[in-house]
This record gives sequence, structure tokens and C-alpha cells, in this order.
Amino acid sequence: MTTYQMTRRDALKLASGAAALGVLGSAVPQFAEAAAPMLGVSRPSIYRFKLGAFEVTTILDGFVQGKGPHPTFGSNQPAEVVQAVVQAHGLSTTMHENPYVVTLVNTGKELILFDAGNAKGRMKTAGHLSDLMVTAGYSPAQVDIVVITHGHPDHVGGLMTDGKPVYANARYVFGASEFDYWNKGENIPEARKATRDVFMSQAVPLAEKATMIKPNDEVVSGIRAAPAYGHSPGMLAFHIESEGRRLYNWADTANHYLISLQHPEWHAGFDQDKDMAVETRKKTFDMLSAEKIPVVGFHMPFPSVGWVEKASTGYRWVPASFQFNF
Repeated sequence: MTTYQMTRRDALKLASGAAALGVLGSAVPQFAEAAAPMLGVSRPSIYRFKLGAFEVTTILDGFVQGKGPHPTFGSNQPAEVVQAVVQAHGLSTTMHENPYVVTLVNTGKELILFDAGNAKGRMKTAGHLSDLMVTAGYSPAQVDIVVITHGHPDHVGGLMTDGKPVYANARYVFGASEFDYWNKGENIPEARKATRDVFMSQAVPLAEKATMIKPNDEVVSGIRAAPAYGHSPGMLAFHIESEGRRLYNWADTANHYLISLQHPEWHAGFDQDKDMAVETRKKTFDMLSAEKIPVVGFHMPFPSVGWVEKASTGYRWVPASFQFNF
């Protein structure tokens, strides 16, 4: 290895160079480094993947934030018990976010929209479906079928704008018992009377273009209805299958990715028949975990696709990573 030793002449050259730089320093342009602006939270809103010969797109219609999770979730439990569960998983004990995620399925023959999201203007953070659909590469006019899983405002509010159908060329599919319940208006709880008003203005005018179905009926080949009662009296879920690949759209069977799965027996404030909703969750989670069927859920964290696994306490939500990229 060669060792370099600085001579007296080298040292003098270095010193004179530094002195010259000091003299010129005032003439060297100074460039200020401006701070980049703060841009705020940015969240993904469109996710598309292949399911056999189908293409499935999930779109974030929006979200709402508020106090929680208790008593909206775990209302039959002490607040501190619910708070301990979410705190153990790094979630806030005082604030909660609820996303609204619709599903679009392109079979190659039909473009099928599951639920229509919120009405524009209902809240600043939601009601963006029709605009985002264009961003995703579609237009509302291309939708062939709109399937409504149940009659709540975040699912039917986006059906009409200014008295006209948003999806003007589509036919509509409703669960027969769900449609009849809201249309007849009998035994509507006080807390759900506003829900019925929305249903009457948004969904009922489309009845002439609608097909009423029951569990096990097909929407099109490869898409079949399943009962998911409890959250709403006639809510339907849907089996989606193409070329042996399966997906289950459970609508609002679970409204919280942690609490609803880890403790399916805990009540949710959104559920109309809370005991029936508990029974539906348990049966659904058992089926999905046993058969390893992937799920898309309206209120799961975006992109709202994942699996249900049994855990030491109840079940757990396993979000999709790159399983659908091949």
C-alpha cells in the first residue's frame, strides 16, 4: 500500500487556494432552498385486478370520520373493553373512519356496478363515484347493470341526480324483500325514516327498469345472490366467479375490519336486526375462512379486498397484497 505524505509546498498551495475561494465567496451565486409545500393527505381511490376472465375495479366513493369506535361498534360492551381492543392494534380510541367502496365488474359482456355510493353533496368527503368512474376509464353511460345490495343512503344515494338516473342506460337489480320493505314503509324504526325517504326518491323511480331477485338467483352467469340479512332486512351478498377464480362481495356484513371480525358477536349501531347480523357475520366468516374465498367489502379499508382467517379470538382481516397481479 502506498502512503502519501503532504510536503510543505503542497500545504502552501492548499492554503492559497482556500484564501482565493474566500475572496471570491461574495461573487458566488447563492441558491436558497425553498421548502416544499405541505400537500395534505393523499389516498388511493381506484384499484383494478383480474378475476379469471372478469376485471374487477374497486372505487373509493369517499369516507366519513367521527367519534368512535364505541358506541357505534360494540354497543353491547363497556366502552373501555372496545377501546382496549382498538388501542392494542394501534387505532384511535376516540376517532374512527368509515370508507365507502363500490365494486365494478366487467364480465366482457356486461359492466356491472354493485351499489351507487352517496349522493353528491351529502358530505364533502363522499359522493365522488361518477367522477372517479371516468378517471378509472369508464363512463356512467357504459354501465349495463346496477346491483343494489341494500337500501341505505350510502348505497342508493348516487342513483339519481336532479331527478334523472346517473346510469341512464342501465337496468337495475334489487333484492325483492329489501325493495318491498322500504317501499311499503311498514315497521320502519324512527332512526331509519330518513333512510326510507332517500330510498323513495332515489330507488323507487327506477322500479320499472328493475329486476327483483332472491337468494341464489343469478344476476348474470357467474354472479349469484346470497342472503346477508340483519344489517338491513333483505340485504344480499354476491358470489362472483370466473374460470374457477372466486370473489365474495359481502356488502355491509362487516362494517369494521378489526372489531367486526375479531368480535362478530359485538353489536354494530348500523345493524337493524343486531342478533341476525351477528348470526350472518359468524356464518359468513366461517364459510370464507374455510373455503379461502377472497372478499370485497363496502366498508373495508381501501382497496377493500382481502381474506378472512380464523384467529385466537374470532377472525382477522388479511388485506390483499399482490395475489391478483398475476
